[in-house]
Amino acid sequence: VPPVESGGGLAQTGGSLRLSCAASGPFFTLANMGWYRQAPGNQRDLVAWISNDGIPNYSESVKGRFTISRENAKNTVSLVLQMNDLKPEDTGVYYCNTRPYWGNSWGQGTQVTVSS
Repeated sequence: VPPVESGGGLAQTGGSLRLSCAASGPFFTLANMGWYRQAPGNQRDLVAWISNDGIPNYSESVKGRFTISRENAKNTVSLVLQMNDLKPEDTGVYYCNTRPYWGNSWGQGTQVTVSS
């Protein structure tokens, strides 16, 4: 079952959004997880990731503005991406998945649009 993302929407420059992801199964609960962003016409890029024991990392484009967190339950991992000080270049569809990506299915993603 692919992850399920939610929480996107429309924000103004400088605004905030909070994205959530739920991924079920030991494949995900034991994995390092990441948030990926796909802007129109671009490839899907990793913007933030977190190890299975909770150590976060960020791409340079979002460092200092985004915060990734995770909570592991028995068979589900819940991933959150708190996005502050949004910029128009943050616009795109956001997906969560393992990091590195192992070829499993992608979810529907959640659209984030930041207006200038």
